[in-house]
Amino acid sequence: MTDRAPQPVDRQLPTEESRDLLALVREIAQREIRPRAAEEEDAGQFPREVFTLLSEAGLLGLPYPGEHGGGEQPYEVYLQVLEELAAARLTVGLGVSVHSLACHGLAGYGTKEQQAAHLPAMLGGGLLGAYCLSEPAAGSDAASLTTKAVRDGDDWVITGTKAWITHGGVADFYTVLARTGVEGPKGITAFLVPGDAAGLAAAVPEKKMGMKGSPTAQLHFDGVRVPDSRRIGEEGQGFTIALAALDAGRLGIAACAIGVAQAALDEALTYALDRKQFGHPIADFQGLRFMLADMATKIEAGRALYLAAARLRDAGKPFSRQAAMAKLFCTDAAMAVTTDAVQILGGYGYTADFPVERLMREAKVLQIVEGTNQIQRMVIARHLAGPETR
Repeated sequence: MTDRAPQPVDRQLPTEESRDLLALVREIAQREIRPRAAEEEDAGQFPREVFTLLSEAGLLGLPYPGEHGGGEQPYEVYLQVLEELAAARLTVGLGVSVHSLACHGLAGYGTKEQQAAHLPAMLGGGLLGAYCLSEPAAGSDAASLTTKAVRDGDDWVITGTKAWITHGGVADFYTVLARTGVEGPKGITAFLVPGDAAGLAAAVPEKKMGMKGSPTAQLHFDGVRVPDSRRIGEEGQGFTIALAALDAGRLGIAACAIGVAQAALDEALTYALDRKQFGHPIADFQGLRFMLADMATKIEAGRALYLAAARLRDAGKPFSRQAAMAKLFCTDAAMAVTTDAVQILGGYGYTADFPVERLMREAKVLQIVEGTNQIQRMVIARHLAGPETR
């Protein structure tokens, strides 16, 4: 084996505490996540025990306030944690991002009483969350959702179906967007629904080309009764809450994408340094050297883009356009880098004996979730040129 194996990413972190945090994350990833990733993904095994461990280590509530059990970390640190986790196994990195997304509404728009009652368990009590916006006929056009919540005294009764729910059927709580009023975005309200609520059932998980260890399922709400004390924000404020969460969530997807890409580059570089043809390591051949250089450049550019957006968020400045750009660029880069990694490994890259084929399959979903990359282009264009006039 060569002694020129890839080194850990040289991260620019703001504090000694954050450097220690990233060291802890790398240790957990190396010891508890990476060694079992391929086997468990192939078996479709959800690593719930890993999320329990991450919760015990304080890693499920990093960007949230300490008074409710959060880690009070800036987004630029939290996202680099996601990147490290996703590099070890996307099911875990993306799962932490989805959990954070599910906590966003209550943390940002809940009352002090709601936050005190629920956030400690959500952020550090071993619970796992999911986010319920999409429906079978309302994906990119989320404002057309039809799941209804009807007021009945001090309760709301929710009826309908949600689709493409990460952690569907295994989550302990769901942040659910439902229609309580007029058609369109102004008639939507957010609710915090327990995972064991009566009338709530998950369908059989989808059979996917990648991320087989992460359950993605429809959720059926058959008269699910939720007290008004679990309504998040005002009636009709749900779509605003959803969009704010998605801006932050897109940065999570961007960070996960760079993690997947970095893992693929590391595998490709190690292979290229070890594999010999015509008496030389294949890394000596200019064609492959240029591929490796392009892969590394895409990763560095993507990392810089998502961190720049995160620093805007940390400073309290608008970051929606930059979040869309980061999600678009980083996920496209991940698809390109993982595809090139398969090419560098040649026939071996196409086999399950090496992880790059799994990384390529996983990268594809990142171009789709939390707003397809076509939707990201629409968001960016609207920031540049204003709404469409047609």
